[in-house]
Amino acid sequence: MGNAREDETYFQRSSLFCVTVIILCFGYYTWVVFWPESIPYQNLGPLGSFTQYLLKHHHTLMHGGYWLSWMIHVGESLFAIVLCKSKGITNTWTQLLWFLQTFLFGMASLYYLIAFRPKRQKQT
Repeated sequence: MGNAREDETYFQRSSLFCVTVIILCFGYYTWVVFWPESIPYQNLGPLGSFTQYLLKHHHTLMHGGYWLSWMIHVGESLFAIVLCKSKGITNTWTQLLWFLQTFLFGMASLYYLIAFRPKRQKQT
């Protein structure tokens, strides 16, 4: 009988590994876009050389891609709210958690919400 109540507040944190990778990658991308002059390219080996190449030859694409990725995360977050409602996750706080986690970590969060199968009771 408690299954419907559990569905209303279902939340699953993203894996620590995925969260760490996303924070490091997005942090580096932010650093590259906003403070490229402060990056120690020579100390980063192939990553430094590749980053310099991208900035030199695809500067506009790097900036556009940065903002596009944030817009994609906004879209994923809004989709997470729609999914919450369709799966019976009606608790406002839980929906906010899904929204924020998906905004910050994208598919690493949305995956768990998509995979969630509510245990809805049959109505008689």
